[in-house]
Amino acid sequence: MKPAPPAVLTNSFYAFYDLHRPAYHAYAAAHLSPEEARIAVSHLFDLIAGNWTSIVSERDPSAWAWEQHTRTIARRSGRTPTAAENTSLLYDQLLLSIDQIATVTGTETATVTALLAAANRADRTSMARSGSRTTTARPTAPPEARWRRTLGLRTAAV
Repeated sequence: MKPAPPAVLTNSFYAFYDLHRPAYHAYAAAHLSPEEARIAVSHLFDLIAGNWTSIVSERDPSAWAWEQHTRTIARRSGRTPTAAENTSLLYDQLLLSIDQIATVTGTETATVTALLAAANRADRTSMARSGSRTTTARPTAPPEARWRRTLGLRTAAV
């Protein structure tokens, strides 16, 4: 197979950069100081740019880059969050959609949805253990609204 011309590789790298950098920076800023976050993202994209021709031959370059990014952030912050915690952070705090999370992390949308459901279950379990429930009344939301909330679906009706 003939290698792609450098202009195509350059354009594809910049497209990858433009698509992923905002989410990568927001994720880093959620774990690190602003300066540390800027440095971490800068180093990540230096790594990606230096290895771009081999990265684009990966099955999913986004998954490769996300793995490198989360490993770097974990090392710099001193804490390694689970995939469910990362997905929950991206969805609940950084307000990325399920499709955006799938694109940024290089995972399937079904996997993202499953990770969000796991994070919600873990949150409910930890709330029940800590006794932080303020009421023992049953939820009054209709079943469909509870189902959408459990799966993390955002709609105007909820």
